[in-house]
Amino acid sequence: MGFFRSLGRALTRRPDAELVGALREQVAVTVEGVDLTLALVNGEVPIADARQRMREIEHRGDECRHTTVNRLSSAFANPIDREDLFRLSRSIDDVLDNLHDFVRELDLFAVQPHPLLAGLLTAIREALDDLDVAISTIAEDPLRIRRASLAVRKNEVRRRYQEAVAETLSGPVTPETLKLRELLRRLDVVGLRLGEAADALADGAMKRSH
Repeated sequence: MGFFRSLGRALTRRPDAELVGALREQVAVTVEGVDLTLALVNGEVPIADARQRMREIEHRGDECRHTTVNRLSSAFANPIDREDLFRLSRSIDDVLDNLHDFVRELDLFAVQPHPLLAGLLTAIREALDDLDVAISTIAEDPLRIRRASLAVRKNEVRRRYQEAVAETLSGPVTPETLKLRELLRRLDVVGLRLGEAADALADGAMKRSH
């Protein structure tokens, strides 16, 4: 019986390369969305082109999410709890959805590129890089997953958001000021979704270590 218990534990902790690859592909597509949005707010891409390209990126993100969910449903063994991996995948999808909304709102509000927006997007890009590292450790030591997910959780988006709002509201409150604040809030929501992705990873790692 001891042999079979050991075999069972080994199987439940066996790396699933396809699943990890699907999750990382979700992150990679989301990074494309961030890079496009950053180019937009830096004035490097026309808004019409950005909206079209973002629709295409979001569609590919949906396909990656579908692949991940299918893999979760069919995998014989998952490296960490299936529910936590599903939460992780959903949070990554939410990041991309909010980026798509940001680009649409930037167009609707007719807001000119602003360095405060670029600062938040840079922080989001850095957090996604940390998330990719964390996902790559899923099939490894749970302590490494928790440390890596902590780097995602401690992203700079909230701090930069607070500083940006303080700077935005330090002068006269105009319609343009309010529009900029709404866009900053949209990016803050992206940071919150990244925090949820980190929590899903950390929770899964904690369960696996017990």
